[in-house]
Amino acid sequence: MIHPNTELKLISKEVGYGVVATDFIPAGTITWALDKLDREFSPEEFAKMAPIYQNILDTYTFRNNKGNFVLCWDHGRYVNHSFNSNCLTTAYDFEVAIRDILPGEQLTDDYGYLNIPYPFRGIDEGTKRKIVYPDDLQKYYKVWDKKIEKVFGHVPNLEQPLRELIDDALWTKIGLIVEGKEKMDSILNNYYYGQTIKNTKN
Repeated sequence: MIHPNTELKLISKEVGYGVVATDFIPAGTITWALDKLDREFSPEEFAKMAPIYQNILDTYTFRNNKGNFVLCWDHGRYVNHSFNSNCLTTAYDFEVAIRDILPGEQLTDDYGYLNIPYPFRGIDEGTKRKIVYPDDLQKYYKVWDKKIEKVFGHVPNLEQPLRELIDDALWTKIGLIVEGKEKMDSILNNYYYGQTIKNTKN
């Protein structure tokens, strides 16, 4: 489920639709959390589908560390890619804002941690990275972990509209991590090691 202070908006003809903040979202806010309405499709289910459905899943899903295709039921599936994203996923089935997000600003993810099946060239944002590769998570997890760690301490102290989607055991674990009593799990835990990586050096 996407944060409630967002809306679906046409960004441009080139980009298409995106998710835009309707109110200020401070760094450390949970911006998305997996919920019971989100649908998972196994690789076996995907392989049996007609091409029209495979194309939809290729466009609107991400793959978890089991290789399942996860389809968000709400407009969370329209969050666009950015090499300088303002949201990052965690190892706990939720995403956080890694910096303040202003009203009217897009919520963005780096598709490099979403286990994409094929590389693609992103819109040029002036960053060193120009292409998203299926194995980016293995290359950049340390960088992304540091960005998450920088804001993770804010998670228990902010108003969290999606708190009810986080079970109590995990919420307790978050507190222990913030207190320094447990180590935060790496985003690398989300990597799907069963994928076949093709054309990653083109």
